[in-house]
Amino acid sequence: MRILMAGASGFLGTRLADRLTADGHRVVRLVRRPTRGADEVRWDPTSAHLDPAAVAGADAIVNLAGAGVGDKRWNAAYRALIRSSRVDSTTTLAVTIAGLPTADRPKVLLNSSAVGWYGNTGDRPVEEDAPAGNGFLADVARVWEAATRPAEDAGVRVVRLRTGLPLHRDGGLLKPQLLPFKLGIAGRLGSGRQWVPWIAMTDWLEAVRFLLDRADLAGAVNVVGPRPVTNAEFTRELAAAVHRPAVIPIPAIALKLALGGFATEALTSTRVLPGVLTRAGFTWRHPDLAGALHAALT
Repeated sequence: MRILMAGASGFLGTRLADRLTADGHRVVRLVRRPTRGADEVRWDPTSAHLDPAAVAGADAIVNLAGAGVGDKRWNAAYRALIRSSRVDSTTTLAVTIAGLPTADRPKVLLNSSAVGWYGNTGDRPVEEDAPAGNGFLADVARVWEAATRPAEDAGVRVVRLRTGLPLHRDGGLLKPQLLPFKLGIAGRLGSGRQWVPWIAMTDWLEAVRFLLDRADLAGAVNVVGPRPVTNAEFTRELAAAVHRPAVIPIPAIALKLALGGFATEALTSTRVLPGVLTRAGFTWRHPDLAGALHAALT
């Protein structure tokens, strides 16, 4: 397949592009800088610029573009960037797809979303049919997913990847935690009762490949592991994985001072289950957290 990818230089995109290329697919990367070869196409989603010829004939489009929610302390400007970087890229792709002749449209758009859609679910487990919750990330997810509508209305299969927290030592949830855990100065966040929707990186990659191929699957898909845990359980498992104690809890007030607005999301309980993937017969290589952490750290 010829796969057009946005966000190919990010934490998830880099690994997915490598995996798809290794599988024999041709990955064409959308970039904002000058191109460096035939497998790159320049675009500017902030001004909705994308050459339709670059999209025409692609078998699939994968959009993972978006500023990292945990990369910087949240202020008004960064909140705006989190939202615009997702909505602008999705809108540009969806509108461009819809404007193409039917024969030139891709068969599928896999568009990133997030489990933040559900807001704070407390101890209540939710699947893909649950409504959007409240909070900043839930609001972002609503407009982000709605931006795919032009492609969907044009008859293209659209999959909204409500991704949880992929586990890998080089980024995402694990990278900033590894040093304090290895030093034995880490612990649960706040009460520790909030649910953590994790997924092994290997399983995230496999799930995306699975969804590329499954023409019968569309709409929202929770890309998470089948057995979510609380933050307290996650803390214990990560401490065991690095062979260090984790007995210093981080109070909620300390998180708010350190992280600003992002602290509220870090303390949110999101007990998300992968209903669509489970019913479709997807098999997780690492369904348990201990195995996923071992794979992530080796």
